Amino acid sequence: MEMGEVRVVPVNGKAALEDFINLPYRLYADNPNWIPPLKDEVRGLLTPDKNPWFEHAEAQLFVARRAGQVVGRISAHIDHLALKQPVEQGMGPGTGFWGFYEAVSADVGNALLIEAEKWLRTKGMTRMLGPVSFAMWDEPGLLIGGHDRPPTVMMGYHDARYQPWIEAAGHQKAEDLLTYDLTIVENLPDLANRIVAMGEKSGKIHIRRVNKRKFDQEAALILAILNDAWSDNWGFVPFTPAEVAYAGKKLKPIVFEDLVRIAEIDGEPVAFMMTIPDLNEQLVKYGGSLWPFNWAKLLWWLNVGLPKVTTMRVPLMGVVKRLQGTRIASQLAITLVEYTRRDAISKFGASKGDFGWVLSSNGPMVSVGEAVGGAVSKVYRVYEKAL
Repeated sequence: MEMGEVRVVPVNGKAALEDFINLPYRLYADNPNWIPPLKDEVRGLLTPDKNPWFEHAEAQLFVARRAGQVVGRISAHIDHLALKQPVEQGMGPGTGFWGFYEAVSADVGNALLIEAEKWLRTKGMTRMLGPVSFAMWDEPGLLIGGHDRPPTVMMGYHDARYQPWIEAAGHQKAEDLLTYDLTIVENLPDLANRIVAMGEKSGKIHIRRVNKRKFDQEAALILAILNDAWSDNWGFVPFTPAEVAYAGKKLKPIVFEDLVRIAEIDGEPVAFMMTIPDLNEQLVKYGGSLWPFNWAKLLWWLNVGLPKVTTMRVPLMGVVKRLQGTRIASQLAITLVEYTRRDAISKFGASKGDFGWVLSSNGPMVSVGEAVGGAVSKVYRVYEKAL
């Protein structure tokens, strides 16, 4: 273990922000399962005048230094919309957050958590939840199962040593988030196929592709369904209109009409499923930067025909609340999976699917994951601690 005093200091100024951003690239340099995120994307996420999350939230970033070297980082943050959510859904008054946790050793990790606790207490928080970086819609949870393979796009990766360090500091499980892996070249299980066939025969259910020429309207429709569908879920904080626009701008380059479906019943949109190519299959080659020529390679991959990938990821899916718990909700979800599966194979060359994250406490969605032949591939844990 390195010797010397650990100093945890607030991030103030551009140089310190770059230290905060750059640390994981050093820590995971020799880990083939870590995918370097694009630094410009990370910088935008952390910059208040670029990320609309800051319109209803505040954050303090910290770095840990020892002998002049950056040896850890963490954020402490408050989401004022989360403070207004029901306590029984995991948020509510007094709940602050921590995230972006990286450390070279247990003592550094502990010093970071202590500093985040102090900051949250000064803001009147009585409970801390994390890691959540910054929001549940970004990269929530600590990877505690599935370190033997890279994550898919929009999911995090963490050193396996972090779990015992965090738990030794008094943090306990609040919720687990699951991702499912499935081989999509094989037909769905017989039961799932029968469910799809029943929906097709009824004539009431219509599954349509999104119209990218009407991207803004389609994005607003999907996010309206999402806000309704997830409103009773643990950890839910609604998207604001500004966040809808921000997410749409970021996702538009990797949205393909064949992969985003909306389900209608008697003409009313009631469910959707967004599927995206696993961008990490390309980003792993870029080292966190699109310059000087990686931007051209990425644009070529995205825009010349349809991008060919091994894995497709389903990051977002929802059925309106009034239908949840009904037989038709499962039917809609499984039918959306099947229709997208067919195009993912025939048009994009995909052979695998990644489904999630799914709350471990969300029985209906866990059942959907199992019904389509999925197996849990990664587990992310969100911790809580009273302050």
